[in-house]
Amino acid sequence: MATKPSNNIWIRRQQCPCGDWKCFIKYDGDDQMLVSSQTIKNEMTPSSSSPEAVFTPYVGQIFKSDNDAFEYYSNFARKNGFSIRKARSTESQNLGIYRRDFVCYRSGFNQPRKKANVEHHRERKSVRCGCDAKLYLTKEIVDGGIQWYVSQFSNVHNHELLEDDQVRLLPAYRKIQEADQERILLLSKAGFPVNRIVKVLELEKGVQPGQLPFIEKDVRNFVRTCKKTVQENDALLTEKRENDMQELVEACKAMTDKDADFTYDYTTDENGKVENIAWSCGESVRAYTVFGDVVTFDTTYRSITYGLLLGVWLGVDNYGNAILFGCVLLQDESSNSFAWALQTFVRFMRGRYPETILTDIDPGLGDAIAREFSNTKHVICTWHILSKLSSWFSILLGSKYSDFRSEFDILCDLESIENFEHQWDPFVARFGLVSDKHIALLSSFRASWPVAYIRSYFVARSLTAEFSQSIDSFFKRILNGQTCLHGFFEQIGLAANFTKANKAGMHFMPLKTCMPIEEHARSILTPYAFNVLQREIMLSMQYAMTELANGSYLVQHYKKMDTERLVIWMSDNEQIHCSCKEFEHSGILCRHAIRLLVLKNYFQLPQKYLLLRWQRESSIAPIDDQNPQSSDECAQAFHSVAENLLTESLISQERFNYVHRELTGILEQVKNMPVIDEFAVNVAANNVSES
Repeated sequence: MATKPSNNIWIRRQQCPCGDWKCFIKYDGDDQMLVSSQTIKNEMTPSSSSPEAVFTPYVGQIFKSDNDAFEYYSNFARKNGFSIRKARSTESQNLGIYRRDFVCYRSGFNQPRKKANVEHHRERKSVRCGCDAKLYLTKEIVDGGIQWYVSQFSNVHNHELLEDDQVRLLPAYRKIQEADQERILLLSKAGFPVNRIVKVLELEKGVQPGQLPFIEKDVRNFVRTCKKTVQENDALLTEKRENDMQELVEACKAMTDKDADFTYDYTTDENGKVENIAWSCGESVRAYTVFGDVVTFDTTYRSITYGLLLGVWLGVDNYGNAILFGCVLLQDESSNSFAWALQTFVRFMRGRYPETILTDIDPGLGDAIAREFSNTKHVICTWHILSKLSSWFSILLGSKYSDFRSEFDILCDLESIENFEHQWDPFVARFGLVSDKHIALLSSFRASWPVAYIRSYFVARSLTAEFSQSIDSFFKRILNGQTCLHGFFEQIGLAANFTKANKAGMHFMPLKTCMPIEEHARSILTPYAFNVLQREIMLSMQYAMTELANGSYLVQHYKKMDTERLVIWMSDNEQIHCSCKEFEHSGILCRHAIRLLVLKNYFQLPQKYLLLRWQRESSIAPIDDQNPQSSDECAQAFHSVAENLLTESLISQERFNYVHRELTGILEQVKNMPVIDEFAVNVAANNVSES
């Protein structure tokens, strides 16, 4: 049977990077999995759960149609441990079919069939035993309307009735729902054997083995029946993919007329059909000149319709938002395909390589990065690894998995390479995973994911939970409901408009200390970067410093709640080096270095520690500065009025009640005002830049 097109052509990649085609990944918290889990619960709940279905049919019972009667009797049968089938029907010229006979599935006897001259034919044992349980319907016309009534009913069986966990396995109740049919066909096409398909479905739906509403035999029969249809669909799908890819190329060509800096490239096969295609808009290229130091290459999605791998190059701007640098669609996940994608990306970005690239764990991609980005630091995003741990180890380790996960998190956060190397092998041996393929995969990338190795790599806060959520939000915007490549291309074009994203983060940040260093930082950094630095400034007050030799200082938390840090100060060039390496990692000074600057009587941060990528003036959004009133002036004027109002209102209870009532009303009016307001935008714009 033909499959119904999915509402969304994009799904998470579920093939495990370990290289075993039988290995399946279930992402923690995946919405699709939650839906599937809920679906199976609904499917496994019999329709007879309604109060009506538990009542025994009786002679004279009325139904609107014969189908209603069959469903009612079927629900009753399932509750009582048997199934039913349709027997004979009686028809007349005037009434049409006027009698329906429904009987127990074991009613009657199998008649012996004539066999061909086969010496050893297989004898199948029949389940029919002459059971007399039945329900007969008769049609009648009442007041010009048709109704059916029960003319005969018997619930006497000459065989044992089944328990609930057995009756669900009867053929009448084993049904493969449409969503499962699509999944089965997809896995079958990928080469999964039937027994593996069943296990995958059990994992996806979160049910115990053998608890699906169908059995392995049903899956095998379904795949065999659909084989011809699948081949026909593949031919149609290939044609549709070729047409859509060509349409995407034409859309790219058309975009070059609208955006002179828009760039794209593609490869073709021996027949001239488009294989791989990549593109980037002019605004993305310009953004890369400012924020191209750190690039996230996300390859976690693929097209369920076309089998294409989606790769998206993302960066983080000075407001902490995910910004788009470019996209690529690849026919396969080979090292050569990834190498072409990386080469094309650098060419789009005018030959400039990123300082750091963050990716999922993938051997093919890792090899391509090592060849094409040899001078770029490669980091495996922590959340990609953590999302796979449950699929890799939860079943294998059973009750030990929680301990494994806890120890893994500790190892992942160790700051010393020596400590990590010293503890990794004993950790693997303790859980009996020395020969495990997934542990071997993690070990092969050990220089790219543990904190001990990547702490000195600059990642511009791309490993934070906030940025991970920003990426998830980005993909939800561009992928949901996109049923064709052209629609996806248009949505990507909208996502590349950074103006709105930048202005969304423009807001006034109040000072929380009396330190001049904080006020200086607020005047230069974006609210996002300042918020991070402000927290470090406040926490710096909780640390004591002990001077050592040669300009070194030992920084300790007053309650010993943090590791001791060694801070080295070189006064000649105002260089600060802290053992926590936070500035090298995020580009924002740590609390330990700030504590030293305060000790050295610094009232402003040295310019070298206010990176241009975190400054307001680095914004790529156009800014209107026609309103000369700055946010600081607005805040000062507001505080002055509020102070006088408070003084006057405290003179009497009547004054206080009046001020409180009026201010409450004003607050509600302000909340209900339009979000886009010219004055607020101008103030926010001046808060970002004076350009």
